[in-house]
Amino acid sequence: MFAIILSYKKPLDTVDAFVEEHKRFLAAHYASGHFLLSGRKQPRTGGLILAQASNKHEVEAIIRLDPFWREEIADYDIIEFVPGMAASHLSSLLEN
Repeated sequence: MFAIILSYKKPLDTVDAFVEEHKRFLAAHYASGHFLLSGRKQPRTGGLILAQASNKHEVEAIIRLDPFWREEIADYDIIEFVPGMAASHLSSLLEN
């Protein structure tokens, strides 16, 4: 499991110009099963994606498809973690 933390490095008007394309990128990776949860930071300085993948290299390859990466709009911090506990309705995310 991976937490992908995006930090904007360009002004919000630049971010906004690519938000719709970024949402299509997110939707594609929800459909593939890689992305589980995403949203923007508050205050709006970036965002967070909760993802599952076989390894960090797979996550890095996925991120390179994000228009925010292509346009150098955000920096990405990828944190790999092993879930140890979850709310009962999320227990399927725990590794056996």
